[in-house]
Amino acid sequence: MNYEIVKINENSWRIEDGGVRFFLLAGSKKALLIDSGMEVNNAKEIAESLTDLPLSLLNTHADRDHTGSNAEFESFYMHPDEEPNYVKDGIGGTIIPVNEGDVLDLGGRPLEIIHIPGHTPGSIAILDRNARVLISGDSVQNGHVFMFGPFRNIENYIKSMEHLKAWDGTYDEVWPSHGDIPVSPDMVGKLAEGAKEVLAGKVASHKEEFHGMSITIYDLGYAGFLYEP
Repeated sequence: MNYEIVKINENSWRIEDGGVRFFLLAGSKKALLIDSGMEVNNAKEIAESLTDLPLSLLNTHADRDHTGSNAEFESFYMHPDEEPNYVKDGIGGTIIPVNEGDVLDLGGRPLEIIHIPGHTPGSIAILDRNARVLISGDSVQNGHVFMFGPFRNIENYIKSMEHLKAWDGTYDEVWPSHGDIPVSPDMVGKLAEGAKEVLAGKVASHKEEFHGMSITIYDLGYAGFLYEP
């Protein structure tokens, strides 16, 4: 297992796990893993090597590249709409539901949950208000957002990006699970408009093979979508 631990600041780390990253955040009383990796199966062990604080897990969503170490945890936070996407993989564990507006306080570090369905039904973003950071999962990034196959809905995604604009001005940078880190907050509006252009047939596309499947890539230049109408 090849992974890299990058210390962002005194109480934040990112773990680069192949093509995905996950995060460890610490407050004065608790620590939280945000997602549990793809190739690693010891995210809990990695986190416990970095902090002695009581540790919990929160999943931004349940795609397999974000739940690689979920089996290490008896329970974890997840939006309830994500349960069908999670149980299909048979990993197990108890889902502790989190909904929009819920706040997980790590001790002087409140983390606000924002529901942004579209990439998956229960996708969430996490607003670290004091640090002025938005942790966005897969939904806000400068790579290619997956919008093909089960559980994806590009119309809901557009609504979610427009909904997310209500938090404009509360964060200075976005920490995504894929692509570059950080990305600018204006990526939210760009992705909303870009997805509308894809639906309107205004974006050129090309086909590529992906894990034995032929998928359509819509490249916007600043980001893109893997989408099958």
